[in-house]
Amino acid sequence: MGAAAGELVELQNTLYRSRNPTRRWLHTSRRDWIIEALRRASSAGPPQRALEIGPGSGVYLPVLAGLARQVVASDVEPAFLDHAEALRGEHPNLSLVADDITATALEPGSFDLILCSEVVEHIRDSPAALRSMHRLLRPGGALVLSTPQRWSPLELSARVATLPGVVRLARLVYREAILPLGHINLLTGRQARAQLDEAGFTVAEHHLSGLYLPILAEAGGRRALALERRLEARLRPSRLSGLLWTQYFVARA
Repeated sequence: MGAAAGELVELQNTLYRSRNPTRRWLHTSRRDWIIEALRRASSAGPPQRALEIGPGSGVYLPVLAGLARQVVASDVEPAFLDHAEALRGEHPNLSLVADDITATALEPGSFDLILCSEVVEHIRDSPAALRSMHRLLRPGGALVLSTPQRWSPLELSARVATLPGVVRLARLVYREAILPLGHINLLTGRQARAQLDEAGFTVAEHHLSGLYLPILAEAGGRRALALERRLEARLRPSRLSGLLWTQYFVARA
C-alpha cells in the first residue's frame, strides 16, 4: 500500500478510538447510523448483491458481508483494495474490484444495495457518480449515502487546521494524525438532494448529525460533547441544520 493511502487508512481507524470525545463521537455516531440504515434497507430480505463504493478502512464490509449473499467493494485507488484484502479470509462472499464509479464497468442493474459513505466529496463529478449508482441498482434497490455538509464548522475549521504551520499545532493538541481531508466537492443539503433527484432516485430517509464547536471541542472534553449533543438535537429540525457535519440519505432506485 502506498504511503499516502496507508496514512489515510490509519487516520480512519484512529478516528473511531480518538482520545478527543468530540472527534470520536462525530465518527462513531456516523458509523452507527449507517450500520442501522443498512440493516433497515435489508429488513425485507437479504440482498442478493451489495456494493460498497470506496471502502476506506473497511469498517462496513463485515456488516455488508453479514447482510448480503455477495458483496463487492470497489475503489479507484488499488491501495485501499489491498487493505481490504485481509477481510476476504473471514468473509468469502466478499470480492474486490478496481473501478471508477463515474465511468463504471460494473454490470447495470446488478445490485440490490449500494453503500457510498464519505466518497462523493472526493469526486468532482458527483452527478455522474450518482447516475452510475442508479444504473447499477435493480429497480427498488437502495442507496445508503453520506457526505459532509458544505458549511459545517468542522469543514471550515479543517481547512484552517491543515494549513502549513497550523497543522503542527493541531497535531500537538490532538496527539493524533491530522491530514488534509481531500474534500474537493462539498455539497449543501439542497445540492445533494437535487443531484439525487436528477440521477433518478427517490429519497426515503434523510438524517443529519454531528455538531463541532471549534476550540470548545478541543478544550472542553466530555462537557463540550454533552453541550454539542444537546445543540445538535435542537439544530437538526431548524434552519441552522446546515451547521451539522454529516448528511445521510437512504434513496431508492
